[in-house]
Amino acid sequence: MASQIFELTSELPVSAEAAYAWHARPGAFERLAPPWEPVRILEREGGLGDGRVVLEVPIGPVKQRWVARHLAAEPGRQFVDEQVEGPFARWLHTHRFEPLGPDRCRYIDHIQYELPFGAVGELGAAMVATRLQRTFRYRHATVAADLALHQRLGNPAPLTILVTGGTGMLGASLIPFLTTGGHTVRRMVRRNPGPGDYLWNPARHEFDARALEGVDAVIHLAGEPIAGARWSSEQKRKILDSRVQSTELLAEHIAGRTDRPRVLFSASAVGVYPPLGDEPQAEQASLRSGPDAGFLERVGHAWEAAAASADRVGIRVVRGRIGVVLTPAGGALAKMLPPFLAGVGGRMGTGTQYMSWIGVDDVLGAIAHAMFTPTVSGPVNLTAPTPVTNAEFTRVLAEVLGRPAMLPVPAAALRLALGEMADDLLLASLRIVPERLQATGYTFRHADLGAALRHVLGR
Repeated sequence: MASQIFELTSELPVSAEAAYAWHARPGAFERLAPPWEPVRILEREGGLGDGRVVLEVPIGPVKQRWVARHLAAEPGRQFVDEQVEGPFARWLHTHRFEPLGPDRCRYIDHIQYELPFGAVGELGAAMVATRLQRTFRYRHATVAADLALHQRLGNPAPLTILVTGGTGMLGASLIPFLTTGGHTVRRMVRRNPGPGDYLWNPARHEFDARALEGVDAVIHLAGEPIAGARWSSEQKRKILDSRVQSTELLAEHIAGRTDRPRVLFSASAVGVYPPLGDEPQAEQASLRSGPDAGFLERVGHAWEAAAASADRVGIRVVRGRIGVVLTPAGGALAKMLPPFLAGVGGRMGTGTQYMSWIGVDDVLGAIAHAMFTPTVSGPVNLTAPTPVTNAEFTRVLAEVLGRPAMLPVPAAALRLALGEMADDLLLASLRIVPERLQATGYTFRHADLGAALRHVLGR
């Protein structure tokens, strides 16, 4: 089959040198990988001029090994990836950065490729072209938005940042976002430490104190998944203990140091608020306590209170109350996609309950904003400024996917299947607004639900 050419060009809000440097840093590939394609890095070595990467990529229903080498690097201007082994008969990808001034450049992805199997491969040519368009539009939008955010933050001096929960859905996205911004990231992990990782076990009160040496900021995301298993008494205990024990242990070790980090971002969730139907709730809203509070409300109270020892020694503590995070890589959206793609999705219960959603990239951006904005402290809602009802959410999701949404799930069926979890997670109405983020100048990438879904789903 003859060579095919794919090229996509856009402009970036930084110099060619800055754009090249972003691509040369750890985490660039992870930030460029679309969340709807589960690509896994098996090995990597070297840099953009002489490196090599081994990937596991999905090709239809199977996964295939893809080996590429980096070559022909011209720092500040270009580098090239060439397939050594993989799904294409030939693949040569040139990344170019053309200066358009001191703070602007043209960003060009130019790919020459040949499909395998000769004439038979031509049958898949249109599908490959469509897949490349989806992937590279996502990549260009992500690079431009990441670089623009780092610019708005004033290009702060590189920090050393400790992250817990780094292998979870949010942590796996946050770490590459931070490292491509020039920061050094350490991870606290419970098992299988890699380079730059430190061990801890909150249940046993074990903590490697070396992790905090020279750290400027701490981002705490660790906790048992809320929607992982049905809420038995044992599972509820795990959910609560994993959050309270880990936060207390981390805050105590931070407070006990003389070289303390400047800021602690400790994750919380919008479940801390009482369900008030269509009434908007900002950070200053009243919270319930005692027997009237639901399980997630009680978890939220205890979770946020567990960082008190850091407050007492004057650490700036941000308690990020995170909404429904939109990414096909995990969480609520990943669970909704199979039925909606099959055309059997629909609203849950009456559909009148509000969903306080946020795109995954805005979670990362809001965390960075909180870290680098000295006036941000206390509770901060990490939700988009446009919460929607469940009926509206399902309508927009179906529209983005090009599928019907005609099969609602009755509330009784949800309660039968999930028990208490159905009422707290799926049927509770939480109309949460990000007043603190907006008041301190955060600009959302995606304030519109349709735009957020189209971005993370490549539609």
